Amino acid sequence: MSGDEGATDPYPLIDELRGEGGVRATPVGYAVYDYELCREILRDRRFGVRRSIDPGVPGPLRRYAERVVLPPSPIESPSMLAEDPPAHERLRKPVASAFTPRAVARLGDLVREVTTQQLDAMAAHESVDLIANFAAQVPAAVIMEILGFPAADREQFLRWGSTGAPLMDVGVSWRTYRSAMAASEAMQAYLVAHIEKLRREPGDDIFSVLVSTSDLTDAELMANANLLMAAGFETTMDLIGNGVALLLSHPDQLELLRAEPDRWPLAIEELLRFDPPFQMTARRALEPVQFDGGAPLVPGKSVLVSLSGANRDPVKFPDPHRFDITRPNAREHLSFGSGIHACLGASLSRLEVLHALPALFERFPDIRLDGEPARRRLFNVRGYSQMPVRLKSR
Repeated sequence: MSGDEGATDPYPLIDELRGEGGVRATPVGYAVYDYELCREILRDRRFGVRRSIDPGVPGPLRRYAERVVLPPSPIESPSMLAEDPPAHERLRKPVASAFTPRAVARLGDLVREVTTQQLDAMAAHESVDLIANFAAQVPAAVIMEILGFPAADREQFLRWGSTGAPLMDVGVSWRTYRSAMAASEAMQAYLVAHIEKLRREPGDDIFSVLVSTSDLTDAELMANANLLMAAGFETTMDLIGNGVALLLSHPDQLELLRAEPDRWPLAIEELLRFDPPFQMTARRALEPVQFDGGAPLVPGKSVLVSLSGANRDPVKFPDPHRFDITRPNAREHLSFGSGIHACLGASLSRLEVLHALPALFERFPDIRLDGEPARRRLFNVRGYSQMPVRLKSR
């Protein structure tokens, strides 16, 4: 399968890999595609997330790898996403306490303000790139507010985010990886200066609260700021883009939403189930684990958990390849994960999309594609890099 094919439609291959179900052995570990198994592994404390160097790696290489210091990453320690208990609880608790329902609700005014600003700017044109002019702008403004970044830095933030996204993916080219690392290093330099400024002059943003009241080290603050940027920005941007593409290609579903706007919350859940922004995650067996009489999983081996495979499991979701905004159990998708590492910003992402998408289709009732959208050339991060749309009828 080529990169383009995988980026365009990974679901036929996922169906094939699911086969008869259960845990599949692979050359590098295990993989699961069934809903119940995926959910169980995500919630099972016998599995962890912290990576370790394979003991089979030769000693000199192991010692070199242990000495390598990389820029803080959203998927590497000390990000909470890459830590097991008890470190995970210590890192997550101060961030979770900052994301109270009241704090998220306050961001609702910002979401509405930025959405209106972007729609007003788009209204001056007949055609625009929906990703650059809308899908990326709304979550970027919200994450920058959370982190206390100056609004004037939004375009720089967007460039770093776009270039650094492959660090959340797998199997990228060396050239892409080098560009992503350069963007990450520039972002880290910015964060170092930003944290120093917040220690001197804290604001009323969520990140200022973390800097001034938590016991997190600077490295931990930076790693988790990276996580907030990557998860909060990438997830929402790709969900908006994927949602627009799906609704424009399913006009009957869009018309139902226009006739019955109370259906939007469930429609967002079906968007998440049908085409999730992140396709997979991974866990590591901490002890021998056995499912349904199969062979025990070897401790230390990685288990790929296919979130998109779980969401298309016909046992859980009948007729899973049909996009249906009335699907009664759509909320049970695993797109935000499950268990102790479930996405902390899920409620914020839902809030943003639940305002952005209805506002877009209300403001531009004649919106339609104005050319072929371009998928991002990534596997795990699933979304669009460009989506030309015509906003008005000629």
